[in-house]
Amino acid sequence: MIEVQGVEKNYGSAKVLSDVGFQVNEGAFFGILGPNGSGKSTLLKLISGIEKADAGEVRLGDAGDGSGRAGRLVGEYSRKELAKWLAVLEQEALPPVGFTVREVVEMGRFPFQNWLGEEAEDAGRQIDTILAKLGLQSLEERTIDQLSGGEKQRVALAKAMAQRPRLLLLDEPTTYLDIGRQIQLMDRIREWQREAKLTVVAVLHDLNLAALYCDRLLLLNRGRIVGVGSPQEILTAERISEIYGIEPLVTRHPALGVPQVLLQPHAEERGSGER
Repeated sequence: MIEVQGVEKNYGSAKVLSDVGFQVNEGAFFGILGPNGSGKSTLLKLISGIEKADAGEVRLGDAGDGSGRAGRLVGEYSRKELAKWLAVLEQEALPPVGFTVREVVEMGRFPFQNWLGEEAEDAGRQIDTILAKLGLQSLEERTIDQLSGGEKQRVALAKAMAQRPRLLLLDEPTTYLDIGRQIQLMDRIREWQREAKLTVVAVLHDLNLAALYCDRLLLLNRGRIVGVGSPQEILTAERISEIYGIEPLVTRHPALGVPQVLLQPHAEERGSGER
């Protein structure tokens, strides 16, 4: 599905990514973690084709030769082909413009339309189903600027669903949401992933959310891969301490068994509070 080999990216004299390589299988929920400035969002831009790597290659799809290798280079897809193949959900996915909720969701059908804005099938019923699934029917005539942050993210997800991609890229989509909205959004994405056998690649800051929803994790630091593996393999106290400079307590989730990270002040701060 996705094959990244020896990717490097520079911005001027600054090396942002260095010798990054990994694979993501079809239907996986793959998380990308790392501190600020580690190259997470840049890597997502290379996968989406928004930017080009300075070295190495990114391939999407199945080679179709039984080798199990990914297919075409991302740069070989046209923009419209890529729009049929993948969708991106970002932190601030929708600008506060005067379009209604339904109009924005209908924009997700762009890859299937001709230059007149027409498509062979009537997508109205599909749009109705998506609006109902995400609880947006009562909001469909409201303009985007009238919505809360959580409602906007649901609309952005609905637009991505209307696009019917095989690959969904998430760029920290829960950043501005409260904890209830974060879980609600991630639950809906995982439900869609399982129903449609969708592949999801998510850049996340929250290590606990990543452990709850991702099958495999990639940890970046200063543009290099620190590790790729299951949440249990990646989210260890030693590794988190080394990368983030904190002293975490890592425990098992009592219901799901995945690691969860508990934060604590540095030793000197704990000591000052005891006096």
